[in-house]
Amino acid sequence: MTHCFPAIRQALSGLLPLFVFATASLTTAPLRAQTATSADAVPAFQKLDTIEARVQGCVTCHGQNGQGTANGYFPRIAGKPAGYLYNQLTAFRDGTRSYPPMNYLVAYLPDPYLKEIATYFAAQRPPFTEREAVGASAEAMRRGQMLATAGDSGKGIPACIACHGARLSGMEPGIPGLAGLRPAYIAGQLTRWRVGERRAAEPDCMKRIATRLSDSDVAAVSAWLSHQAPSADAAPEPSNLVRMPIACGSQK
Repeated sequence: MTHCFPAIRQALSGLLPLFVFATASLTTAPLRAQTATSADAVPAFQKLDTIEARVQGCVTCHGQNGQGTANGYFPRIAGKPAGYLYNQLTAFRDGTRSYPPMNYLVAYLPDPYLKEIATYFAAQRPPFTEREAVGASAEAMRRGQMLATAGDSGKGIPACIACHGARLSGMEPGIPGLAGLRPAYIAGQLTRWRVGERRAAEPDCMKRIATRLSDSDVAAVSAWLSHQAPSADAAPEPSNLVRMPIACGSQK
């Protein structure tokens, strides 16, 4: 993890203005309404309170428009459903999802503030970063393709595309796109679900699926998914387009 520290330190350096903007917006709005009679009367830090300024703590690690970086630990967040992004931000804030830099960054941010951030990145459509070469065997890639496109009925595992969409672009309101993610990130998240370190709203469909995957399954499906070329239209599928094969709390 030492390779993450410089980016993490840089991200956390944006915490102070982020926190100042959040608290100022909540505590000084009535005062501004009473005393600000001209642009010159507005304090300088309030003039800088824009959504672009608010997300500086995010773009340090996830790219200027949320496109992700070559570091597999900092995934693409652009274009993911706003509901999904909001759920993740509140999970980091409330401690139900654990990653210390993120937990610290959003610890004191209120719900409306997190919703604004989620909505901002959901609307972004930057180009996808270059796909990472994978060293998986042909057999592993075949297994990964089967899991992603057909599932494994013997293990009770539905296909990834059954929930994340045929284009792997996710589904409104709370299922993320998988296109453009790096294999290390996909494998890491599946593993965290398998061992109980990551969880979502009940019924936690991903926990049920991940615990049925073997180590080799995780490696195979991560390699195949990361190797897929993202669709030109990366927008999530509408919620009424897909019949969910498994109950999922994130879609409530």
